[in-house]
Amino acid sequence: MTTMLGVSLTGRRVVLAGAGDVTARRLSRFLDERADVRVVAPELSPAVAQLVADHEIPWDARGIEPRDVEDAWLVHTATGDASVDARVAAWCEARRIFCVNASDGAHGSARMTAQSRAGDVLVGVTSDAGVDPRRTSRAHAAIRELLDSGRAPLRRVRAAGPGSVALVGGGPGPVDLLTLRARRLIAEADVVVADRLGATGVLDELDPEVEVIHVGKAPGSHPVPQQEINAILVERARAGRRVVRLKGGDPFVYGRGGEEMAACLAAGVAVEVVPGASSAVSVPQAAGIPVTHRGVASGVHLINGQSGVSPATLASLSDPEITTVVLMGVAAFGGIARAALEAGVPGDRPVAFVESGHTPRQRTTRTTLARAADDARAAGVRNPAVIVIGDVARADLLLPEAALAEAAG
Repeated sequence: MTTMLGVSLTGRRVVLAGAGDVTARRLSRFLDERADVRVVAPELSPAVAQLVADHEIPWDARGIEPRDVEDAWLVHTATGDASVDARVAAWCEARRIFCVNASDGAHGSARMTAQSRAGDVLVGVTSDAGVDPRRTSRAHAAIRELLDSGRAPLRRVRAAGPGSVALVGGGPGPVDLLTLRARRLIAEADVVVADRLGATGVLDELDPEVEVIHVGKAPGSHPVPQQEINAILVERARAGRRVVRLKGGDPFVYGRGGEEMAACLAAGVAVEVVPGASSAVSVPQAAGIPVTHRGVASGVHLINGQSGVSPATLASLSDPEITTVVLMGVAAFGGIARAALEAGVPGDRPVAFVESGHTPRQRTTRTTLARAADDARAAGVRNPAVIVIGDVARADLLLPEAALAEAAG
């Protein structure tokens, strides 16, 4: 019978006998746990040699001896010689030192687990008797999938220690486009402060006890001012709660994530940023529009349509090799188009309006710069929409004949 224990090895001596492929895998885990590691082996495999050099690990270039295990908390033996590994395990048994014997089906007096971490939750899987790595691997993969999905009950029942804030990019909308880290942090959250757009469907998966605060903005309507949002994040975190600020797109791309991070840092609140797929790239992708394309567009200029037309924007619009992507620009597009045409940008420059990307309501309106404002009004283009200006917005860009013509050129 095996009893599972969570043992901290931080700062404690771990001796590894042997330096082959098995040792390389296990050595990385011991380093991650910040153990005081020492290697004893006549030779090092390339992978172990790299780790020894990178982390300045003490290495005794000889066979292991009884004195090597004297001050160890844990010994891992994988010399490639079962009789040597058995002797090492016996030395440890006599000294009441736990030993992982990689060459023995019974594993010695201790076992390595297949493990997964989700925040401060660590889950290990091992076999109680004998070696069955494939079964252990399958069980571990199923647990890992559950943790990654955000469906595991990871939220703390009560506050423990200081609170924190995570600024999480929700991407363009579909829940399955959230990153694994985003799903894990949302599953752990005590409070979710949510935007109007983005992966709001994930809110349906939350524990009923999770506090959800809606602060979403719409064009011309900001019911919760930014300063109040900052205050909410700081106040909840100071109360010892794990706060997720769930945003559409990426927190640092027109998401005011920088302002919220600054507010948390100024208040002494721990804060991290989790990137999300920015709508500037992911929404055009949903319509089959690459914002860069070899031989067509070598750069991207991103603007907030509400900020007006700067000289830099006019320069990007005038450059046929630059794609200009406009966010929050439906209402302001007429002025942007007029300024571009007056600056000499060709009227036949392709334009695409992609509405509600990655949702069942997605729609793309393709036109040209000279006609775009009229065509958008006629089509009833509405926010949320991403506007792409440049040759990448051509309807025939990715058609087979276009690709063949490009390859021939």
